[in-house]
Amino acid sequence: MSRMKLDSESMKLMAFFESNTGAKVKDCIPNDKLIFIIEENEMGKAIGKNGANIKKMERLLKKKIKLAEFSNDALQFVRNLCYPAEISDAKLVEDIITIHGKDTSTRAMLIGRERRNINNLAEIVRRYFNVKEIRVV
Repeated sequence: MSRMKLDSESMKLMAFFESNTGAKVKDCIPNDKLIFIIEENEMGKAIGKNGANIKKMERLLKKKIKLAEFSNDALQFVRNLCYPAEISDAKLVEDIITIHGKDTSTRAMLIGRERRNINNLAEIVRRYFNVKEIRVV
């Protein structure tokens, strides 16, 4: 597990998100969209009634937002990050996580164009867990 480093922009975004939603944020990853890792059991607060909080935050920050709930279990954390993609099974063997997608389109969505989605997923998981790679089969 690599030591997590947060820059000042991420810290500001986390504080802004927490003050507006009341949900505790564990991490913020600025990418093509903002990815907020929410503490366990805080997802309801973060989303808000009928998605009000998330819509408000997207409007205020003028950027798409993805939320994922943190879990101390690496496989559950991967499932949370992959949601809404339907994963039939996930296994951790010798620091390699293998994800079994439900069908071809799900696997394609998980991998992404030029492996962008799977590389982003692996980068986020490596921030918290000692994982060499993530494979989609």
